[in-house]
Amino acid sequence: MDNRPIGVFDSGLGGLTSVQELHRQLPEERVIYLGDTARTPYGSKSPETIVKFAIQNVDYLVARNTKMIIIACNTVTAVALDALRKRYPAIPIIGVIEPTVKKVVGDGVKKVGVIATKATIGSDVYGRELRSMSPDIEVFSEACPAIVPLIEDGLTDTEIMRLAVSHYMDDFVKEGGFDDLILGCTHYPLVAKHIRSLYPNLRMYSSSAEVIREAAEMLREKDMLASGSEFIDRYYASDMSDNFIAMTDRLFADTDFKIHLLKLEQ
Repeated sequence: MDNRPIGVFDSGLGGLTSVQELHRQLPEERVIYLGDTARTPYGSKSPETIVKFAIQNVDYLVARNTKMIIIACNTVTAVALDALRKRYPAIPIIGVIEPTVKKVVGDGVKKVGVIATKATIGSDVYGRELRSMSPDIEVFSEACPAIVPLIEDGLTDTEIMRLAVSHYMDDFVKEGGFDDLILGCTHYPLVAKHIRSLYPNLRMYSSSAEVIREAAEMLREKDMLASGSEFIDRYYASDMSDNFIAMTDRLFADTDFKIHLLKLEQ
């Protein structure tokens, strides 16, 4: 048993979808969440900058006695996961990409589309990981750089967002001819309803959900599951925007978890 909190980090609001899934799968666990809302989005930044920001944010979480770090950001996972594990070899650090790939391959998928940020698509991390586990799989990738900023600006449930999804995906889906799609950004479950409406035959894989399944398995194996923790979830942001507050209210409206919104001093 280990009642220390789990640290969850994202470049902005998207990682809250992983926290929501964590509370569903592991209701006894408590969380310290850090959204780097002042410097989002990461997807258009250089690899050196992404690594620098990721180290700063994980340093913050580790200093708060977290037992595990979940990198709820595909961009950071693609670019900085190795550097973070090297910096903290004694702390389990899980990224969102490998668990998603394992699920897709385990389901026997032979042709799959991936949508993500420019940095994630540019790294071809999904393509490399998928082909390493399933050499014959066909992978089609598409960067969707406008979706994360629109979500961060609170425009998720709008016609503008629907048009953005259609703009990136119409030709991509038609030309790829795939039936399975990886949501390669933890923000993207927030626009899944637009994708489902536009392309009802696609089966979607959410990196937000798959990383929590991996975390749950690891905690059980290491006998680190919490039991009766009195710790209260804490949600930190580097910029306390109205959108961050609105998103926490929206995602956790039906829960009993008390949310502490505290601005992180840079």
